Amino acid sequence: MKLLLLILFLQVAASGAAPLASVEEQVVAFAKKYLIDFYSYKIEDIPTTKMEISRNFLEEKIQEMQKFFGLKVTGQLDSATLEMMHTPRCGVPDVYDFRTLPRRPVWNKHHLTYRIHNYTPDLKNEDVDYAIEKAFQVWSDVTPLKFKKTYAGDADIVILFAHREHGDFSSFDGRGGILAHAYGPGSGIGGDAHFDEAEIWSDNFKGTNLFLVAVHELGHSLGLDHSNDPEAIMFPTYSYRDPKTFRLSADDKRGIQSLYGVPLTYQPKPSPESQVPDACDPNLSFDAVTTMGDKILFFKDWFFWWKRPERSATGVSSIHSMWPSLPAGIQAAYEIKAQNQIFLFKDDKFWLINNLRPQLNYPKSIYSLGFPNSVKKIDAALFNPLYYKVYFFVGNQYWRYDVRRQLMDPTYPKLISKYFPGIKNEIDAVFYFKRHYYFFQGPNQFEYDVQLHRITKRLKSNSWFGC
Repeated sequence: MKLLLLILFLQVAASGAAPLASVEEQVVAFAKKYLIDFYSYKIEDIPTTKMEISRNFLEEKIQEMQKFFGLKVTGQLDSATLEMMHTPRCGVPDVYDFRTLPRRPVWNKHHLTYRIHNYTPDLKNEDVDYAIEKAFQVWSDVTPLKFKKTYAGDADIVILFAHREHGDFSSFDGRGGILAHAYGPGSGIGGDAHFDEAEIWSDNFKGTNLFLVAVHELGHSLGLDHSNDPEAIMFPTYSYRDPKTFRLSADDKRGIQSLYGVPLTYQPKPSPESQVPDACDPNLSFDAVTTMGDKILFFKDWFFWWKRPERSATGVSSIHSMWPSLPAGIQAAYEIKAQNQIFLFKDDKFWLINNLRPQLNYPKSIYSLGFPNSVKKIDAALFNPLYYKVYFFVGNQYWRYDVRRQLMDPTYPKLISKYFPGIKNEIDAVFYFKRHYYFFQGPNQFEYDVQLHRITKRLKSNSWFGC
């Protein structure tokens, strides 16, 4: 304690602050504010004329904090306790005043929307989008919850970056200290997550990792309190873990599943017919489309339709029943027909299906194909057998991959709008068929002539089904 006080004394003296009522008094004042913020320490409830009662109440609150963090319970502001109080953390209290918050609410629905109100300049917008999307996925992977991003209007969960006071009566405190805070499920500000713009946000170990903090704060947005398990992401203080290998702790899973249950995939599945989207829904969109031999496959969520172009009949199957090791939500796909190969992509991984069988040693990383780290997922892909090239579409750009050389072609990426006139950015799916590309964007489809370099037809996405 004396050593820590000496360090604090030197810091205060170096800063030119007014000398010291006493360094110890400043330490106690800091500790009291910490306990007020996070442990319901109410100074106004303590009789000012009874110093012994005041001292005992402070010691009790220090003990409560020490017990929560697994520290030695002394009731004193020892070095370990002060070090923990100075560790960057979430702004949500560890102990609530249950007179004002008698229970932790939950969402009464499983499909939630979110909107990113603004972006931090510390990262590219697409890196923020990716970090937030992956943070939501952490929770959707272990619950029945599904999350959809919206770009305007109301959303269940609004995410914003802000400095100091930002309109919710919970001011941020500058770099370090409180990193972010979030509100439990509810209307208005309920569910919203706020991040302190004073921090240096990153997508790696430098600064403060946005993904890790977002996973924590979204836990609050879904109704979780803080955990006293140091291995849990819901532990109040921040510590870095590799996002690529991150997994929720058993305590985190138990907590969120106690509120929402386990994923539907863990439960007996209803018959596929009861879950398959309506193929003739005029608003139907696809996740990925590719040829497979004499068929065309249309992927959507857990399912895919298959269709022979020259026949009217359409079949449907679940991805799991066809390829049990593959995930739902395939995002891009293409076929190299001469080799009986289909490549399927989701996030930063891809799988190879050869002669209808998933190959060993997959999935592999998309970065093994030559993508830069800024690419987090593939929106759409196609193989052109005339050039033996694969075209990968990401956002407003596309890359071209030489299958024979197994290398990305130089001078890429290029802008989609420049080299594919009439085709807008953010392509959902694309495939090659009879010297035409078929681009899918929401419920719309565009037939594009490879030789004329122009759109030749505008169709509904499900026009292949005879709707």
